[in-house]
Amino acid sequence: MTDNPLFQSPGSVPQPSEANRALELEARLPLTGWQQEVSQGLEYGLEAAESIRDRSIPTFSRGELPHYAGINTFLKAPYLEDVRKVGNYDVAIVGVPHDSGTTYRPGTRFGPQGIRRISALYTPYNFELGVDLREQITLCDVGDIFTIPANNEKSFDQISKGVAHVFASGAFPILLGGDHSIGFPTVRGICRHLGDKKMGIIHFDRHVDTQETDLDERMHTCPWFHATNMENAPAKNLVQLGIGGWQVPRQGVKVCRERQTNILTVTDILERGIDAAADFALERALDGTDCVWISFDIDCIDAGFVPGTGWPEPGGLLPREALALLAKIVQRAPVCGIEVVEVSPPYDVSDMTSLMATRVICDAMAHLVLSGQLPRREKPAYIHAEANMNVDQAWR
Repeated sequence: MTDNPLFQSPGSVPQPSEANRALELEARLPLTGWQQEVSQGLEYGLEAAESIRDRSIPTFSRGELPHYAGINTFLKAPYLEDVRKVGNYDVAIVGVPHDSGTTYRPGTRFGPQGIRRISALYTPYNFELGVDLREQITLCDVGDIFTIPANNEKSFDQISKGVAHVFASGAFPILLGGDHSIGFPTVRGICRHLGDKKMGIIHFDRHVDTQETDLDERMHTCPWFHATNMENAPAKNLVQLGIGGWQVPRQGVKVCRERQTNILTVTDILERGIDAAADFALERALDGTDCVWISFDIDCIDAGFVPGTGWPEPGGLLPREALALLAKIVQRAPVCGIEVVEVSPPYDVSDMTSLMATRVICDAMAHLVLSGQLPRREKPAYIHAEANMNVDQAWR
């Protein structure tokens, strides 16, 4: 007889499995949020025609169902038109439709739309984790920041102001990019409300993105050069995971060497193991800092799984590896926000890249719940109410 508990005979004593645990966890979850959604749908969307037997269905689609209909906010979360009220929510989804920093394939300005559209496929509940986001946190979608095509610097100013507003409110910011040039203005927006606190940056990517300029401007290859010029975001706390391949400019490598950033290649991660890689990232990102910003470039995942991106590079992490590493980091770090960048729907196939971005975001929220970081009962101590508009150095 096999010793594997999954294949023991029906008469044997079952051993705990992930599936058994998931079944037990689901039974403990409330249904309050779902019931409120149904009631509101019937009130706002009218009761269904008499021929409809399921009386929880309204005439007009309101809420999660059906997945093919409705207005596409992220996970069909409430759209918050008045952003002054964003602090009433635990999490705010912020679209950043910017691709003026792209140096090869454009299209990431459509990333927020693509991610929102395919997110309608998801429910707020994850089986293995036993988390139901609808029941455990409040989530809103504030729409998109008004970026300025063909002008990176004006767009950066808009992004920094928007991110600073959401962050200062106490809502947890999740950004839908957008190319990776937005990494600098997002960090700048956070730093404006850190006071004398400091942040580490954990950067998932195949590319270092540490050049000072590219094509004479601050492009998507440059965010961390300028972000780590700020005192609140020291270069020694920049951790870069998954770097490698044939698209890593030597100018950027030189900056990494000079500023002593912390890099693990895909081979490093696989040979050390996910646990050791997470330990490496956390030890260095949290050394003397108060919180961690996570910047997840979708191209850190092997190009076969995420074709819809500006600079696809074969040999990246497998989806399971990336998600496992992200989970271990999020559960153990005081995370102040997350961005997912470089999703380019015009180059995607069957929405698979946008779907991967959705999975990254949903998993991150779930692990924030499991680690007790969400819902927030009060603003984190690292959020400083007054804005410091001079956190970054003048450029040109």
